[in-house]
Amino acid sequence: MMWRQERGYMVEGILSRVAEKLSVVLIQQPGLLNEIEEEANWIYLRMSYWVSSHLAFKGYMEPLRDIAYDVEDVVDDFMLKTAAKRRRRGGILKKLKQIRVNIYDKIRFYPESLIRTEPVEDQNIANTVVSPVIEKVTALLGKGSLRPQVKKKARRILDEFKFMNGFLEDVESVELDENGMAWMEELCNVSCYAVDVIDSFISGREQFRMRGAFRRVVTGFNKLRSQLRLGAEMDQINARILVLSKGMPKEVIRHGQSREQGSERRFLQRQVPPPDVVDNPDTVSFEDDVHEIVARLLTDDKCFFIISIVGVKGIGKTTLTKLVHENDMVVDHFPYRARLSVGSWDLGFVKDILEQMGCNKSIPTLWKDDKNCRIKAEKEDEKEEDEEEDEVDFEALLREQESLWRELLSCLNAFLQDKKYLIILDVRHGHVYLEDLLRRLPDTSNGSRMILTSRPTSLHSDLPNKSLHLTLQLRDDNESWALFRHTLKVSMPPELLDFQREIVRICGGLPLAIKNLADVLSKNDTTIEAWSSVLQQLNRDQEFWSETLTEINNSLPLHMKRCLFYFGLFPQNFEIPGRRLIVLWVAEGLVHPMEEKEAPEAVAERYLTKLIGQCMVQVTKKKLDGRVQACCLPDPIRRHWLLKAKEATFLQGHKKPRSSEIYLGTGMVHRLADHLDKGDDSFNQIHGYHNTSISLQSQYQDTTSFLSFDTREGSKPGEDIGNFLDRCISNRCLLLLRVLDLELVYKPKLPEALELLRHLRYLGLRWTKLDMLPSSVGKLLNLQTLDVKHTDIRTLPNSIWAMQQLRNLYLSENYCSMPRPSSNSLKTLQTLWGLLVKEETPVKDGLDRLVNLRKLGLAFCLLGSQQEAMLSQVDAVADWVLKLNHLQSLRLKSYDEKNQPWDLDLKPLSSHANLSNVYLLGQLKNPSIVSEFPHSLTDLTLSWSGLAEDPMQTLDKLPKLRVLRLLRRAYVGKNMLCSSGGFPELRVLKLWMLEQLEEWNVEKGALQGLRDLEVRSCTKLGVLPEELQHRSFLKLEFI
Repeated sequence: MMWRQERGYMVEGILSRVAEKLSVVLIQQPGLLNEIEEEANWIYLRMSYWVSSHLAFKGYMEPLRDIAYDVEDVVDDFMLKTAAKRRRRGGILKKLKQIRVNIYDKIRFYPESLIRTEPVEDQNIANTVVSPVIEKVTALLGKGSLRPQVKKKARRILDEFKFMNGFLEDVESVELDENGMAWMEELCNVSCYAVDVIDSFISGREQFRMRGAFRRVVTGFNKLRSQLRLGAEMDQINARILVLSKGMPKEVIRHGQSREQGSERRFLQRQVPPPDVVDNPDTVSFEDDVHEIVARLLTDDKCFFIISIVGVKGIGKTTLTKLVHENDMVVDHFPYRARLSVGSWDLGFVKDILEQMGCNKSIPTLWKDDKNCRIKAEKEDEKEEDEEEDEVDFEALLREQESLWRELLSCLNAFLQDKKYLIILDVRHGHVYLEDLLRRLPDTSNGSRMILTSRPTSLHSDLPNKSLHLTLQLRDDNESWALFRHTLKVSMPPELLDFQREIVRICGGLPLAIKNLADVLSKNDTTIEAWSSVLQQLNRDQEFWSETLTEINNSLPLHMKRCLFYFGLFPQNFEIPGRRLIVLWVAEGLVHPMEEKEAPEAVAERYLTKLIGQCMVQVTKKKLDGRVQACCLPDPIRRHWLLKAKEATFLQGHKKPRSSEIYLGTGMVHRLADHLDKGDDSFNQIHGYHNTSISLQSQYQDTTSFLSFDTREGSKPGEDIGNFLDRCISNRCLLLLRVLDLELVYKPKLPEALELLRHLRYLGLRWTKLDMLPSSVGKLLNLQTLDVKHTDIRTLPNSIWAMQQLRNLYLSENYCSMPRPSSNSLKTLQTLWGLLVKEETPVKDGLDRLVNLRKLGLAFCLLGSQQEAMLSQVDAVADWVLKLNHLQSLRLKSYDEKNQPWDLDLKPLSSHANLSNVYLLGQLKNPSIVSEFPHSLTDLTLSWSGLAEDPMQTLDKLPKLRVLRLLRRAYVGKNMLCSSGGFPELRVLKLWMLEQLEEWNVEKGALQGLRDLEVRSCTKLGVLPEELQHRSFLKLEFI
């Protein structure tokens, strides 16, 4: 055994040695490896992963040995060749590609857990903060032609951040105190600064390379000057790293104590389940969740499967399962039901299941022995602490327990063999026998089900593949108020209704907090004075949220805490659009994809989903398909995290650091938010005029984000913002800005000097009513998002196509002069939304080169006699859409100069496997497209389509469709039929202004999951289908 272990270490050493050789080649020979760098880098990353994960690969290391030798042969052969021969890269590239094939061939037989992509919850602060710097410096060293002194400084930075990477992996398991969080925030700032510096240098080099030969000679001295500037900036980075290395956090607060202490004495104790959180819960507050679960339980799927309900303490898991268990349809559907709570070592719950299902005779007599075991364990607990515990034969007790467990499972299996059953288990802290139970339950293929509940920190990783997960979220304001009114045990006078907003804010959507507050207020006088006193006290102590805050604070990784801190920049009770939050996180560098082809916006969306699932973020508005439209921090969490953010110096802070060990940079304000609050130190500087350059530089030299929430009417907000930006930029402040978000600020005056903000990633001008962009915007080469939606901007500068980092471009569907892009333009563009296509818009051999789009929104406008030219544009767009293999969302509108619908063409989209959202307004030239939508579609809107044949006969086959809108004249037929089994996932159906529709039939078994039905202005439709009129969960609106 020892020999095998040592042999594993030997293979690990071989892999490490070869990975190091490959790393040296990548760094020292960049000029010769441009064409094969991708292959070599891919192999290097895989080998590095094998080395770092050698314990996980135990037993699988030996087959990787041959791979290592093949790589070593290629590297050695390359290094031995002369420089001239090295330039002949064809043979090397061929060998590396063959090695890549061999790697795939080897690992395809490995367990999935060893080769799957790392999930977002397994990422850490090192991935988010340190990895981007390591990647950028490595890329810089790979560019070649660096002066020796600059290359040495870059390597020093690379080594320091690699060391930080290992340190941060250790930090992830502890809680940092205030100084530690401040240290971490300064590290994040240094990391962002380093990435910005290198990005700017590389972008400048690219611009220089693209110039003509004569201009390169004339301006060649700029190349030397840029390297000198880069070296000076690297000196600053290394100086800040030196200070950080001296001030590394030494004292940490470790979470919890050993879980093993005393566990032997408690392993047989029976845990008594606590009472339900709400005795008679208001079903309205949980109606959507109940409907979701009941719909899943009652599906026609005969196979056994599990529904897992996940949520923090107090979110209402117990309440929800009680409502489901007592639901009339569930009672009728499952003749045998059991619902109970179980603890970690509880065996008696199997007996309880049998008893609740009416099986008393079959329970084994061995249960008495288990009772004796529990009595012995309870007596053992009563002994003095210093008494020797080895007097109890725990091995004998364990054998008895195992024997009892097998007997009980055998009994349960025999009883359930021919029965349709539903078992609901509230598993408090995980259960050691849960996997065994799931494995032995009979699959009777009769539609039996199980529901499990758990907290996010104790997810059941051993659930079978055929299982569904439902994450409970915080209640919205309306649901919270409904639950409060239902739980309140006293009559509420009208004058107390003014407390609604305050009560909802304090509870933050947590059902347990709502119930407890209602109980407290029920015991007080129903007067304004009494309730004010109670609410004021709760504002101070956060009693109802304390345990939940501790639970989620302990489980949240550092990189996601930084995302949470960003909410503090927004005003209290501000509903933050989900799309806005996601692009801001990306621009700030708070997310970092683990895979090269993964969009950072997708990672940010997963972060947001996780924070919502852990009840750190409250959804205030949802889209019809269930996605987040707007969100905010619950008030108790907001106060808690604002304090944490200021301790970490993430938000603007004006207090001095406690010791010289933590260097916060030359400016004290890292992120600036203008809430139009005269109490803020920044108010006079933003909205005043008498600021010295010294006062500006002392605060805003290192600022990375500036968000303004000055939504006053008139010209004053725009003038104030323009003057502040102009003063700061002229005094060399705000030059490190990554985010400039002026959404809803009326006509901000953007200075021409905006081009000096060369690190800017996000420029948000939505709803500003601006009518012109400064020409210098086109020189923001690192810009990722330009949002001018809901503005009067009609012209974009030609230089926009030079923005090689631009990912999202939001326009306003008004006339926009769009220059023709070159073949290399905007290869990273993911979103193009709101472009108005006219006869001169360069679609063919222009915009159709943008093939990496994930979101596309266009509008066609026919003017006068340009019909033939516009038809050509419509066809060109149809061909373009067909090439967008990554497309997720498509919105096409077509109308004439009188705003009447016009022709719209589209080709079959069945091969677009990622397409989930489609909105089409216009007369479809090819109606058969309705039968060619991909199965991935979840949201479909058709308007003015003019379909003569019933679309329901084809759309009902889409397995994931959740939202369907058939709007004005989408269908012009008289009859509509929804067949049995159709629309299995449809939740929302809207039928508007289908003026010819006379009869609508719904067969039994169709639209089983329908939740919202809205029928408007279908004047000839006299009555709704009988099948839909008596569904208890269906919200009907028939106008």
